[in-house]
Amino acid sequence: MFALFDEAGKFLAGRILSEADASLQVELDTGKRVKVKAANVLLKFEKPAPAALLAEAQPLAQGIELDLAWEFAPEEDFGFAELAALYFQDPPTLTQQAAALLRLHEAPHYFRRAGKGRYKKAPAEIIQQALAAIEKKRLLQIQIGEWAQQLAQGSCPAPIREQLYKILFKPDKNAAEYKAVVEAARATQKAPLDLLQAAGAIDSPYQFHWRRFLFDNFPKGYGFPANLVAPEIKDELPTASVQAYSIDDSQTTEIDDALSVQGLGSGMVTVGVHIAAPGLAVQRGDAIDKLGRDRLSTVYMPGYKITMLPDEVVQRYTLQEGQACPAVSLYARFKEDTLELVDSDTKLERVPIAHNLRHDQLDGVVTEQWLSDPGFTHAITPEAGSHAALLTPALRAELGFLHRLAKHLKAQREIVRGKPETFNRPDYNFRLHGSTGEPQGQEQVQISVRQRGAALDLIVAEAMILANSSWGQWLAELGVPAIYRSQASLAPGVKVRMGVKALPHAGIGVPSYAWSTSPLRRYTDLVNQWQIIACARHGKTAALAAPFRPKDAELFAIISAFDAAYTAYNGYQATIERYWTLKYLAQQGIGELDATVFKDNLARADTLPLVLPVLGTQGLPRGARVRVKLGAIDEVALDVGGTVIARLDTDANGEVGDNADAVEGEGEDDDTLAAGPIAIAVDVNEAPEAEDAPPPASGS
Repeated sequence: MFALFDEAGKFLAGRILSEADASLQVELDTGKRVKVKAANVLLKFEKPAPAALLAEAQPLAQGIELDLAWEFAPEEDFGFAELAALYFQDPPTLTQQAAALLRLHEAPHYFRRAGKGRYKKAPAEIIQQALAAIEKKRLLQIQIGEWAQQLAQGSCPAPIREQLYKILFKPDKNAAEYKAVVEAARATQKAPLDLLQAAGAIDSPYQFHWRRFLFDNFPKGYGFPANLVAPEIKDELPTASVQAYSIDDSQTTEIDDALSVQGLGSGMVTVGVHIAAPGLAVQRGDAIDKLGRDRLSTVYMPGYKITMLPDEVVQRYTLQEGQACPAVSLYARFKEDTLELVDSDTKLERVPIAHNLRHDQLDGVVTEQWLSDPGFTHAITPEAGSHAALLTPALRAELGFLHRLAKHLKAQREIVRGKPETFNRPDYNFRLHGSTGEPQGQEQVQISVRQRGAALDLIVAEAMILANSSWGQWLAELGVPAIYRSQASLAPGVKVRMGVKALPHAGIGVPSYAWSTSPLRRYTDLVNQWQIIACARHGKTAALAAPFRPKDAELFAIISAFDAAYTAYNGYQATIERYWTLKYLAQQGIGELDATVFKDNLARADTLPLVLPVLGTQGLPRGARVRVKLGAIDEVALDVGGTVIARLDTDANGEVGDNADAVEGEGEDDDTLAAGPIAIAVDVNEAPEAEDAPPPASGS
């Protein structure tokens, strides 16, 4: 005796070995024995054999016309044998019963299940909707096949081109465009990115990276709302008795910090660090605040930037020369001879800005020798031009004191750090020629070296560290919450973190550090400025008057959002700088370069901001210098490799020199952010039927 039964929606048949009231023991053709509930048994028969029955029933089932069967079927629920009797003959054969069962089960849009082996007719309107959906799915599958064929033949359909970034990086795996790419990639044995590139989906490598960044971070575009008005500063502010000056790059428009010096020659010198004060006008929750919180930071890239705030807002608060600008000022008094810090004070005031100095024009003039030796003079470089005329003897003396103080402050921090800061690797400036707005990716690129720790850089950097650490400590003493950056130690793997507690920053060597000096381009600094303003106005009761109170959950939300955005923005800056570096290699026809091995078979170019994998570096020590022959450049994947063709750090006797210091420094892992091919999200191994990415140094 044999039985046909329902096993989790699948029909099986086998020989009955034993039978009880509630269950049966059945042996399948495979030899497997299963226990079957009696309620799941739909047919019992003596012949034919189970396999033969199913083999005969399946083609007969496909011949049953569903529309005709639906017409014959009773209005009430019915069993499969009843339908077989109505459709075929009465009584139906065993094969006809099995065929009716199979056909009913595979047509849920015509017949709904009403129990084991029982069904009920679906309403006519539901059937029409289901048939329309089935036809739509059939046509869509045909469309997917046509798109996949076009991709395989090297042509990209417009719908796939329009969905390029979504397909690659945030795919909807149920979308037809995505499925077509998966199907074509599988058929051609190509990676999805290579497939799309070969099909012409990427018309410009630069635009590919740019639009991907916008897709991830500015999906609604990066334009500003129309008619956004910068609020006026209504405070009656006193005018400071100083002549301050900013020090920035020529391309900087968000001038948010300036310096002043008073009392030279008196034995007690007051250094002023003056920060633009949008926080005196912009209030928590207003339109400008919401915009700043949405963007969180200015995005920097060669030849372009996306500012955190509109230019008309920035220009209302920027520290423009020739004006007395509202500012939050830190005045720190130092003994002129020993440079000992005596005390500090914070004021809300208007600060006369005498000059906007540009370090890219003056770095060649304002050198350490020029600052330390009043009798020394440099030949005026073409870059300095008329700008050098601003360097009066009085300003030279002030800059000289600031540089001496900066070296002293740095040395003090290095004692706390436990080791000196190293500036072995240079910074690089990118200039795009022929670009007047948003770059297009074909501009002529110039890359120039700017050694870290240049005199003007050091002056600004130490002044900002002084302000950020002083204000961080002051806020903590008054019990006013703020956003801090901290680092527990310099041990490998210990990263800088953001939080609301005034914890030490081991990397900088200060007891606390609260970013406060760039409120026009970083939202965290604007938040901290609000808190500093409250302290300046209310002193010991500031905690009750500050916009953010202790344990304010919004501070944690801001930290989380800023951390994510800042990481993404810096990642894109690294990515697009790598693009322009590769473009520079192509434009200059550079096929070989000198490099230094630093880790994991990676080498860093000696004169370019480029990290690349190099064959032949296995077994070479850290710091080994090599001559590298470059391979092919892929501007879409940002990929280039090389091969060692010569060892450069051996002397006449064949001995290897010690060059490990050339690669020493913190944050080396940052260089590898864009050192290899980009990652995409298309999975070509999934089942086909599945339904399922640093701002300018000044002021940082």
